[in-house]
Amino acid sequence: MSVSSAPADASIGFIGLGRMGLPMASNLAAAGNKVIAYNRHPERHEALAAAGLTPTEKLGDLFSCGLVVSMVSDNQAATEIVFGQTGAWPWAGLAAGLRKGAVHLSMSTIGPDVSTRLAAEHARHDQGYVAAPVFGNPDAAKAHELVIVAAGTAELLQRCEPVFAALGTRTFVVGAAPASANLIKIAGNAMLASTLATFGEVLAFVRKSGIEPTAFYEIMTSSLFGGRAHKIYGARMVAEDFAPGFTFPLALKDLTLVLAAAQAAAVPMPSISVVRDRLLAAIAQGYGDLDWS
Repeated sequence: MSVSSAPADASIGFIGLGRMGLPMASNLAAAGNKVIAYNRHPERHEALAAAGLTPTEKLGDLFSCGLVVSMVSDNQAATEIVFGQTGAWPWAGLAAGLRKGAVHLSMSTIGPDVSTRLAAEHARHDQGYVAAPVFGNPDAAKAHELVIVAAGTAELLQRCEPVFAALGTRTFVVGAAPASANLIKIAGNAMLASTLATFGEVLAFVRKSGIEPTAFYEIMTSSLFGGRAHKIYGARMVAEDFAPGFTFPLALKDLTLVLAAAQAAAVPMPSISVVRDRLLAAIAQGYGDLDWS
């Protein structure tokens, strides 16, 4: 595939304006870019414009952009964005609508197999595709502190570099195959889920044993467990602050993805299977709108 580097429009398209996507799109606008933000809810347009974005209800308004960023919730949404929809209300997706040489930068957490399908469809239309999922919560997104895991050809990664610089503190390039970035992201989220489950169990144990949880948290995060995951999420657990950040359904989706990929690779992940079931139980008990911590 030969991808032209001369964009027809220097604007950046953005799809997915949720808790993560909105601060990311706003940061791109704050960096001096014209960001055309696809949004199906007209009542949000005023707020989006106040954030520096150019809102539109028409996906087609993004087709002239040289680069389109997507930050959506799951495989289905990512697939529909690229392939479009058929049936009673058909609409063209990015692959059919973008010009040749345009780049789709997918920053969503999706399955490696889906990422491979999307890359192939864009290649079929002589377009570029880069997978660059992120580690970080909405607060990190607002503060430009995301860690980005990117995969794609060197030329395409270079074209995406200004976006990476505006959104994160560090970008790890993991090869040319987009699926590699997605696999690393879901593997990392599996480790994080297991960490949170263990920390939650231990905090419950020390609380019921009469030990002050704040003291335990300070000792652990100042010695054996001083990483960001323990510090950030442990603080939430100690304070019992579970305001929505990364909610249970999103966490369940990610563990379902990693278990499917592990099954395809014939790799058992028994501890992750247990955590997945706990997430499902939490949703069933009515905790679905809370942060997974």
